[in-house]
Amino acid sequence: QVQLVESGGGLVQAGGSLKLACAYSRRTGSTYFMGWFRQAPGKEREFVAAITWNGGSTSYADTVKGRFTISRDSAKNSVYLQMNSVKPEDTAVYYCAADSRATSWTTKDPSNFGSWGQGTQVTVSS
Repeated sequence: QVQLVESGGGLVQAGGSLKLACAYSRRTGSTYFMGWFRQAPGKEREFVAAITWNGGSTSYADTVKGRFTISRDSAKNSVYLQMNSVKPEDTAVYYCAADSRATSWTTKDPSNFGSWGQGTQVTVSS
């Protein structure tokens, strides 16, 4: 298991930028696929971005591709989501997730991620 804590959410104007952080703690030697998901009111949780443990591969939802960037800093035990050119439809609670199984990476399905943070609210005003 890995423990995850998100931070960095807040209110931002459309067209602006915001950077989310996810601090993780894990057993030494364990590796994980890391992802960001979001859930808007009345909607299902959806995939936003994911990164492999070594940072060599990233994946993005079409809705955020070219605007958001996921990265990992192993020295700081953190994963980040840089959000640029944000839109009102980006408003949601953003969750950091992790799982050691390859199915989490191949499917990007929330049900295949076993560890979750508490979430951080992002609100984009028009």
